[in-house]
Amino acid sequence: MSINVNRSVLDQFYRYKMPRIIAKVEGKGNGIKTVIVNMVDVAKALNRPPTYPTKFFGCELGAQTQFDSKNDRYIVNGSHEANKLQDMLDGFIRKFVLCPECDNPETDLHINPKKQTIGNSCKACGYRGMLDTRHKLCTFILKNPPENESGSVKKEKEKKNRKKDKENGSSGGEAGNHNDIDAPDAVDGDDDDEDWAEETTEEAQRRRMEEISEHAKGLTLTEDLEKPLEERVNIFYNFVKEKKDSGAIDTADKEVLAEAERLDVKAMGPLILSELLFDENIRDQIKKYKRHFLRFCHNNKKAQKYLLGGFECLVKLYQTQLLPRVPIILKDLYDADMLEEDVILAWAEKVSKKYVSKELAKEIHAKAEPFIKWLKEAEEESEGSEEEADDDEDNVEVVYSSSARELKMETKKPEKSEHEEEDIDIDAI
Repeated sequence: MSINVNRSVLDQFYRYKMPRIIAKVEGKGNGIKTVIVNMVDVAKALNRPPTYPTKFFGCELGAQTQFDSKNDRYIVNGSHEANKLQDMLDGFIRKFVLCPECDNPETDLHINPKKQTIGNSCKACGYRGMLDTRHKLCTFILKNPPENESGSVKKEKEKKNRKKDKENGSSGGEAGNHNDIDAPDAVDGDDDDEDWAEETTEEAQRRRMEEISEHAKGLTLTEDLEKPLEERVNIFYNFVKEKKDSGAIDTADKEVLAEAERLDVKAMGPLILSELLFDENIRDQIKKYKRHFLRFCHNNKKAQKYLLGGFECLVKLYQTQLLPRVPIILKDLYDADMLEEDVILAWAEKVSKKYVSKELAKEIHAKAEPFIKWLKEAEEESEGSEEEADDDEDNVEVVYSSSARELKMETKKPEKSEHEEEDIDIDAI
């Protein structure tokens, strides 16, 4: 049932109508709340955003409000009757909707964020004035201006532009165009004979084709990056395989890296390379393709982990040939700087079935044990030698010899304490 927007007007034929508020109480206890079911329709009739009257209720009742514009849910915390909210809405309409001159609701709000003021204009009588901004809702309105305001300003500008175009007419438009474009002045009389057509020489055609291909590459880059990871890995795999089949892989290390970076699969590169470039002769191939792998693995621990995964897959393919040689191959990879010490030690701590079966992974780790043990011992020895060196440095004393006229380094023996100077013979006393 619809009611008059201005309820002080009792005329049943009053043209400005709005639906009566429908309130629904939800929840119990502390979580009780009132949902205003038809707030969107009420706000539309008032030509105001639905958040404004909802927030007004919150300010008047001292309650929190919630807005869910997507689902058209406008909530006031607490239990409130529809009639009580309807009476409060009359206060909102009086302060923020009705024109002070003619009492008609055909008004628009205009926000000035710089001056922090809210203007009010009436379409019916032409009134223009300012709202009293002392109410708490005004702070909310200033922070959340009506959405239609910017749109109406744009429409007014468009109308003005159309009127100008009509006034100028076709001849004026041509004149305006002529004034806007600055035509270059002729420097020489011979310029009239200059040919402005496109070049048709082979060089010019080749240059244009290069520009087109560069543009096409950019489009391909964007399209490929939008593809899933699996597809991008397959593209990279086919790229490397094509280079290998054509015999160009030996010198294509930079191109391979660039393609991996283009597809954003750089970390996974060693996994693909180990599958395509390594076989049972891996020890020779490590030396041959060292540069290719270093472009991916240098200071990249994630790529090194993928390389270890590729190595496990390779052992699975050539189990009889490579399983007994696991420690030697790992040392080759370590010596070639393709694997760092901490990455190998971290890999050795945990057996994973990500690339091969759990049983085979355990066998690979067991075979790698001598190398891991050597690696740990070498680390401990290096730490011990560093400590000794530090102690020696503490015992070194710089002595200046006046005869030699140069600085000499002498090792200083630790001095004995007074109690340790001599052993005293008690019988001799």
